[in-house]
Amino acid sequence: MSTVEGPPEALSPEPAEPVRPSPPPKVRPSPPRGSRRWGRWVLGGVLALGLGTAAATVVGLPDAGPLVKENPKTTALIEQRASEAREAGRKPRRRQQWVPLSAVSKPAVDAVLLSEDASFYLHDGVDTVELARAVGQAVEAGKLGRGASTLTQQLAKNLWLSTDRSLFRKLKELVLAHRLEEALTKQRILTLYLNVVEWGNGVYGIEAAAREHFGVSASQLSVAQGAVLAAMLPSPRKRSPASGSRALWKHAHRVVDALKTYKRISSAQAEGAHAEVDRLLGRAPADDGGADDAEDDGS
Repeated sequence: MSTVEGPPEALSPEPAEPVRPSPPPKVRPSPPRGSRRWGRWVLGGVLALGLGTAAATVVGLPDAGPLVKENPKTTALIEQRASEAREAGRKPRRRQQWVPLSAVSKPAVDAVLLSEDASFYLHDGVDTVELARAVGQAVEAGKLGRGASTLTQQLAKNLWLSTDRSLFRKLKELVLAHRLEEALTKQRILTLYLNVVEWGNGVYGIEAAAREHFGVSASQLSVAQGAVLAAMLPSPRKRSPASGSRALWKHAHRVVDALKTYKRISSAQAEGAHAEVDRLLGRAPADDGGADDAEDDGS
């Protein structure tokens, strides 16, 4: 007698596990309505205070109007350097002699313009393209660099501000540069800049710089001498002609090349200026020694 076998045990269906319900989502209790209102008031107050402080600072910035006819008796940078010298136990040094723009050799003026602000006569105090680029670089580096400062901005900083690199100081610099451009002609701005910019320890202005470093007046500066003075910026206290600075030598030759490229001098003048730069700085073109001190010193 045959028997009927049932399905193998291995094929028997497993009993289903009971489905466990998911825990209810945690709901954070809403802050009381009065608390939310208080937070908005605090945030609004902070923003209002910041805007008010910025506005008050802008309103309190110096007026450029008096500079139309008057030369400043001192500058913020001169006073800062004097304070630094006294704190270090030294007697402050100041060499400065005001001269009109007509008393500065044209190659020297062109050298400074091409080195520091080639678009000086094209902008209104701020080079927006360069400023945007510098802001992008500052965001990446986490700090402000010197780049994008026009000659007008440098003048504003020298006249009225400190050498720190905060964003707040940069804002004031932009406002003051605009005021300078509104009140003064380009020629007057250039004249002021050339007479107050720092050119060594206690040396201010191109007349004092020409006499300090080359023993001549600003009107007698050669192409090479003008290129060297231009190359001293932005590190005038580090890059003196007697310092042996490789950065100074390299930059001076670049300035001469720029003068030739922009047809401010002839090819023959450029060749002679290159040779004179080497004589002035005591360095042959093949000499690659010395440290590159290209970073500015806060001037």
